[in-house]
This record gives sequence, C-alpha cells and structure tokens, in this order.
Amino acid sequence: MKSDRPFLLVNINNTNTSFALANSRRILRVVKVPTASVREIPFVGAGVFGIVLSSVVPAVAKRVRRMLPMRPLVVSADIDLGIGVRYPRKKQIGADRLANAVAVVELHGAPAIVVDFGTAVTFDIVNARSEYVGGVIAPGLASVTEYLYQRTALLPRITLAEPKSVIGKSTVDAMRVGAVIGYRGLVKEILHALKREPGMKRAVIVATGGYGDLMARKIPEIERVNPLLTLEGLRFIYLRNRRV
Repeated sequence: MKSDRPFLLVNINNTNTSFALANSRRILRVVKVPTASVREIPFVGAGVFGIVLSSVVPAVAKRVRRMLPMRPLVVSADIDLGIGVRYPRKKQIGADRLANAVAVVELHGAPAIVVDFGTAVTFDIVNARSEYVGGVIAPGLASVTEYLYQRTALLPRITLAEPKSVIGKSTVDAMRVGAVIGYRGLVKEILHALKREPGMKRAVIVATGGYGDLMARKIPEIERVNPLLTLEGLRFIYLRNRRV
C-alpha cells in the first residue's frame, strides 16, 4: 500500500540538520549533519514516497529544497498540524517548535511544556485545549560556553559533561559547574514560573535536543526525555497531511 511507503523527515537547525527515514509506525533511521556542511540528501535511494521539511535557516532550506527529488511539505502554522495555534504572529513561530508541540500532544497529552536544549534553549507551551500558545527563548548551553571561550584570553573551549563536584578544581571543572549546574538553575526557575501560569500546574514537561539527557538528569521537574521529539512531530504532521 502507498500509505506504508517510507518518507523523509528533514529538520534544519542552526547547528545541525537531521534527516530521518520514517514510516507510519516509527522513525527508522536518522542521519545528522552539520548544517553548514549539507551537500547531499541521505535516503533518497530508499524509495521515499514523500518529504516533510522544517527549517529555521532560510538560506540552507532554499539550497536543500533544490536538492530534494520532490516538493516537500513545509511545516508552518498555515498547514493542518492537528493542534491549535493561538499566537498573535504565527509566522514568527519556528517550524521546529511547532513540530515539538505536535509531538508532545500526540505522545504525552496536554497541557504540556517542551524544553528543547539546542543552539538556543526554547520552552514551548501547549494549553489544555491542545493549542500552542507561546514560549520562552534563552541562549543555548553551548552558546554560553563558546562565548566565554571567544571573549576571554585564558578560558578554554570545553566539552560539556556532568561536573564531578560543585567546587571546580580546575578551570575546565569550574566552567562545567557554571554551565551545567548554573544552567539547570535557569531552567528550573523558568519551569516554576510557567507552572504558575493559569491552567499549567499539571502540565507534563518533556525535554529534547542535544543536551536534553544531560540537563534533565538532575531537574526533577522534567518527566520525560525524547531526543527524537522534533522528528516525531514531523512524522505526525506528514501523516496528517499526506495524499494517500
């Protein structure tokens, strides 16, 4: 049946672009490429029946679309998402944030909060009526440490990991404490404030993004971690809009 054929999910973010082969039941395979290095489209030879595209980098999206073997379904607030969008300027909502909202409703219900630890950390809010109503944007965890490296003479570029102690015994350890433990404080405070909003007290909180697992380990407010949440949202959007 045509409805069982695989389709391609493309999610273009500022740092990385994810390509995923999926079908109506699950995501089959994922390839992640630095966005600046996208030169070809994986899985094109797998007999894909359709493509859904999410992007927050217009120039790269334009280039990727020229490489695709067929016209993609482009995610925006103007298509059928299966959720409501109650937001004054819908065109300003990142496509990845819409995909996160769709996925969290499908997989975990509403009300819900998605914390996406990407280049920026975003908080996306879905109310009890399954409507996307807005969110919060803060600098990403890696962006903060990279800024310190670029703007200081002696601080090194570091890889992020769980600190061994809250008291750093080296420059790298001290930076990890500031980044990881300090950033958890930022996330917790924003989540507490969001939970105080009307109708959000019982919201399920789901983390995703590259640092989702690391950050969620010691944030008890985060109930689930799903690194594929955005791609799952694209899968649900494609299934809702496909031409059978």
